[in-house]
Amino acid sequence: MIASLKRADNLATMAPAARKAEAALTFDHVTVRFDDYTAVADASITVGDGEFVSIVGPTGCGKSTLLNVAAGLLEPTAGDISVYGKSLEGLNRQAGYLFQADALMPWRTALSNVTAGLEYRRMAPKDAEELGRKWLARVGLNGHHERFPHQLSGGMRKRVALAQTLIMDPKIILMDEPFSALDVQTRVLMENELLALWMADKKSVMFITHDLEEAISLSDRVIILSAGPGTHPIAEFVIDLPRPRDVSEVRMTPRFVELHHHIWETMREEVLKAYERNQHKLAD
Repeated sequence: MIASLKRADNLATMAPAARKAEAALTFDHVTVRFDDYTAVADASITVGDGEFVSIVGPTGCGKSTLLNVAAGLLEPTAGDISVYGKSLEGLNRQAGYLFQADALMPWRTALSNVTAGLEYRRMAPKDAEELGRKWLARVGLNGHHERFPHQLSGGMRKRVALAQTLIMDPKIILMDEPFSALDVQTRVLMENELLALWMADKKSVMFITHDLEEAISLSDRVIILSAGPGTHPIAEFVIDLPRPRDVSEVRMTPRFVELHHHIWETMREEVLKAYERNQHKLAD
């Protein structure tokens, strides 16, 4: 299956014209090459204003490369990336980036980590501290202001990183497998925390994950990438599960199971291609 399932299967995608009119991010036939290796080939993707979009695909297919293009950290070899209709030049100042690994500064407390970006914006220290305390409370860390990263659990550090990103009030949030290192229980808590914050502010989210269950649980739309090299979107699915969602409960519903089945059937061949390619490399 190369395209999204048809309307008859109750998986109709949003009209491309409507998405383009409201697009926070638009990848227009983007290609990324590193010397003689083509990581991404002719990829066109949109993320609507206020939309939560997850990108899934085989390991090493180029998901993070696309995220770095969206952040302005990597310039496409060909094609164009635009932010709210304007071609991106340099860093994406409209976006906040939440990395897979903690980006906290170990010599700073939780509060001073959260307010670090405000310091660069030269916000008055008193105002920055007040706002930082509010954001720590919003992510469930009230009373942990003076703790250093080594005094926090993995889930707590991830909450600090989330507050550090969101306090800057970005219109777009770029997330590169932010919860992959957490244990299962903490991961569910963080996914629900993220959904609650997203529902309150409706930022545009581009979320990279290997976890198909996570992608379906969180997203408005899931985009599947082909195996690399030359990765590109091969299908997208609208996730019509009602909101608000509890990620542990929604995974028990018949509709979730149906969506998971259809999306995995589309992904399976690409995952097998990537696996076989990696096996050949090991054999060589």
